[in-house]
Amino acid sequence: MELIFGTGNHGKLMMMKDFLEELNVDLIGLDDLAGVEESPEESGSTPLENARMKAEYYYRIFQKPVFSCDSGFYIHGLPEEEQPGVHVRNVGGRRLSDEEMTAYYSGIAHRLGGKCLAEYRNAICLIMNSRERYEYEGADIGGGSFYLVDRAKEQKEEGFPLDCISVDIVTGNYFVEGGQLQCFDSQKEGLLRFFREAMQKTEESLQSGRPEK
Repeated sequence: MELIFGTGNHGKLMMMKDFLEELNVDLIGLDDLAGVEESPEESGSTPLENARMKAEYYYRIFQKPVFSCDSGFYIHGLPEEEQPGVHVRNVGGRRLSDEEMTAYYSGIAHRLGGKCLAEYRNAICLIMNSRERYEYEGADIGGGSFYLVDRAKEQKEEGFPLDCISVDIVTGNYFVEGGQLQCFDSQKEGLLRFFREAMQKTEESLQSGRPEK
C-alpha cells in the first residue's frame, strides 16, 4: 500500500518510516512527488485542526491515501499567553530558524530556573479515500514529559532544533544523545495502533461493498 506523508521534513519522514516499518506500507514524502507548489494553510488553534487542514490539502492534490501530523509545544510554568502551542517556530511574527529556536527556548528554560518540564501534544489526520478518514490526538503519540534546559548540546539533525535542549527525565540524557528513545517507543506504539485500526476499518469497509462517494 502506498501512503503519502504530508511533510517535506526529511528527518520526520525517516522517523515515521522507522515507526511504521512493520506495516505493509510504502511511505512517500512530499519531496518525492510533483505537484506541490504551495503550502497548506495552518491557521488552526490546535494540532488536530492543523493536521486536518494539511491532510485535506494534500488529498485534494493527489487523491491518494495521505496523512499529516502536527504538534503543539507546552512548557510547564509558562503563562498561558506565552505558551508556544502550535506556533512553536513562529515568535513575534517571525519564523525562527533551528538556531533561533534553540536560543529562544533555552532562554525560556533559563527564566524558569535552568530547566522546566515540557511536552509535545501531537495529532494526526489520515484520509484513506473520500469516505474513510481517521483522526487522533491521544497522549500516547505525544511521548510524555521531558526537561527543557538552558544548556545546549551540539545539534545533530536538521528539523529537530529542540532535541539539543531536551533531556529525558529518567536517564538525564539529552535527546541528541539518545535520551528520546523512551519517548520514541511510546510514540511508535501509539502510532502503530492508530494505523492498524484505521487500515483494518478501511479494509472492512471495502469488503462490505460500500462504494466511495
